[in-house]
Amino acid sequence: MFLHLGADTVIPLKNVISINDLRTVKSGINHEFLKTMREEQMIVDISDNNPKSFVLTDKVVYLSAISSLTLKKRAGQIPEEEEE
Repeated sequence: MFLHLGADTVIPLKNVISINDLRTVKSGINHEFLKTMREEQMIVDISDNNPKSFVLTDKVVYLSAISSLTLKKRAGQIPEEEEE
């Protein structure tokens, strides 16, 4: 299975470690993690400078313009019938 992240980017679902909402990154450990990943040049920004979520894989972190909820649905982590 594959996960479409937007901007013609598709990754193998088996490589996804986590899908996270960027609104929760304003402070704390996720903020520090993303700062470190930027310094290490391990972030791939496919969001067109409008990131809403980040996807952690076994190799890099993707910044996506697609919401974390939508990406989780695409990944099959949230059943479609639970939509509100």
